[in-house]
Amino acid sequence: MIDNKKLFAAVDSVADVIARVNDEVWQAAEVYFKEYKSAQALAKAAEEFGFETEMGVSGIPTAFVSKWGTKGPKIGILAEYDALDALSQKQGVAEKMPADGRVEGEPGHGCGHNSLGAGALGACIGLKKYCEENGVDAQIYFFGCPGEENGSGKVFMARDGLFDDMDICLTWHPGDTNNITGVGSLANISIKYKFHGVASHAAATPHLGRSALDACELMNVGVNYLREHIIPEARIHYSYLDAGGKAPNVVQDYACTYYFVRAPKAKTAFEITDRVDDIARGAALMTGTQLEIIHMDGLSDYIPNETLGNLMYEAFCEVGTPEYTEEELAMAKAFTDSIDPKALEMGRALAAKDNNLPVSAYEGVYLDKNIAPYKHLPEKAMPGSTDVGDVSYCAPTAQFNGATIVVGTPSHSWQMTGQGAVSYCHKGTVNAAKVLALTALKAIDNPEIIAKAKAEHKLNCPDGYICPTDPDFMPDLE
Repeated sequence: MIDNKKLFAAVDSVADVIARVNDEVWQAAEVYFKEYKSAQALAKAAEEFGFETEMGVSGIPTAFVSKWGTKGPKIGILAEYDALDALSQKQGVAEKMPADGRVEGEPGHGCGHNSLGAGALGACIGLKKYCEENGVDAQIYFFGCPGEENGSGKVFMARDGLFDDMDICLTWHPGDTNNITGVGSLANISIKYKFHGVASHAAATPHLGRSALDACELMNVGVNYLREHIIPEARIHYSYLDAGGKAPNVVQDYACTYYFVRAPKAKTAFEITDRVDDIARGAALMTGTQLEIIHMDGLSDYIPNETLGNLMYEAFCEVGTPEYTEEELAMAKAFTDSIDPKALEMGRALAAKDNNLPVSAYEGVYLDKNIAPYKHLPEKAMPGSTDVGDVSYCAPTAQFNGATIVVGTPSHSWQMTGQGAVSYCHKGTVNAAKVLALTALKAIDNPEIIAKAKAEHKLNCPDGYICPTDPDFMPDLE
């Protein structure tokens, strides 16, 4: 029998640790694969509470696994802690300005990963304390996952099998509402196409040249025609990494384009990528150039697990939402007033839709206290991509959004950074730790739940995990 009060007390007993680490990572504001201070802050805190840590897993210095327990179900809880470029913002100030000691354009936590990591840490410590005090067998794995925004650290960890033995994996994301993620995400394959031609004078001897730039342009034309013949939910994006130079009177002997191929399922993304590769080969044939195809990092789609989603919703309802002081609500109002009215209107409309409420229910509401009913819609895909998808192919996985910022705050914004280390964000992060810990404990307490989640996972992933990143490809740690 689970004692919720004891579990919540165990998490509350480390609320100061959660807030401290939240703020340390927020202050460090390190971007993908440079999160040395952030990873150390999280791993060190876990070690202080009895976890054993292995740093540098999967060949990435800022990736780690901290573990406690030798028997019982294996519970994986995922942390992220990378920041975003150019989003530094002063803490608690609802006017655009860089953080103290920083200048305009430096990184900042505009997606809340400082809170994501701190909340996951708090869940692991609180769950461990409860298990120790109540004789519960469990193995808790705290996964330090770098480079979610750019680089996809979890993909390399998944490729190395780090999640394969987990009975379940859980995570969360800071946001402006409270809801369980019941939809998928877009798989995303990234590829560089490097064309090598022959340089020549464009006026005197153009016939001797072979233009790599022409090859890139012909490839892009071919891909534009392809777009009509792929599923409407798929996306193909591209940019020029190198257009060959600034001189127009030279036949460019080198040019490079960079492509993203997105689709609701990894299998579909692979199939579309094969067709884009063929178009690139055709462009090389047409121009007499040589082609180098470099398949880089990729992301699988996220597969929501209905069994765990319902369990997580049940846990969230039992935890509830925080209470806020007048001072916190005043700060929340100041940030609300700083948001573009159209973005604010859209955010409130989405929150209302998730909670089956009229938009008017969110007028004058700054911090969301509703918990949206769980909707299992795996056939739908959120417009973005996340490397949590790769974990969901390896083990039954569930995740939720927890309110740490005001309703309508745009993600990847200076307003989100500015709220990332204030007191109402701390409360939301501690609350998220309780939801993660209680979801895990409910699964540990009921082996049938884990068995059902694993059976569902097997049906959802009949072919297992096929890594979208080439076996020899490693992230650019420089």
